Amino acid sequence: MSDRQPASPNCKRLPRFATRMISFSAWSLAAAQAFAQVTNSAAAPLTSPSLPDASFSIVRVFGALALVIGLFLGGVWLFRNWQRLAVQRGRGPRLNVLETRSLGGRHSLHVIGYDQERFLIAASPGGVNLVSHLPAAGEAEPAAAEKISPTPSFAQALTQVLKGK
Repeated sequence: MSDRQPASPNCKRLPRFATRMISFSAWSLAAAQAFAQVTNSAAAPLTSPSLPDASFSIVRVFGALALVIGLFLGGVWLFRNWQRLAVQRGRGPRLNVLETRSLGGRHSLHVIGYDQERFLIAASPGGVNLVSHLPAAGEAEPAAAEKISPTPSFAQALTQVLKGK
């Protein structure tokens, strides 16, 4: 009999644990049945809940869609025009392209204004060159207005050409 090993302490606890688990399961099953009888004996019959009005739901969905699309388009507009809005808050831009003339092909002349100065610039596929520094806009206007005569009408031009023959 000395070949037998002593029983471990866990073996003694196992029957107590099993007894407690069985009694807890029986108690919870009895409580569940009692609860089920109370809820099933309610006076109101079971009916399916009514669904919300579909037209209101559709209006909400399309309203949310319109709001999201409006926010998106507003964000795109702000992204493209943020510089223009920043300029309007402060002073105007200092660098402007005042006039552009094409000379054919890919050659062109540009009048560029920076603050009160003006420059004549030539652009070509080979690069951009400064042609001339022009007088300020306020200085050149009165002199140019005196030199330029009004353009004659077609009848006046025709009579001048016929007289010249």
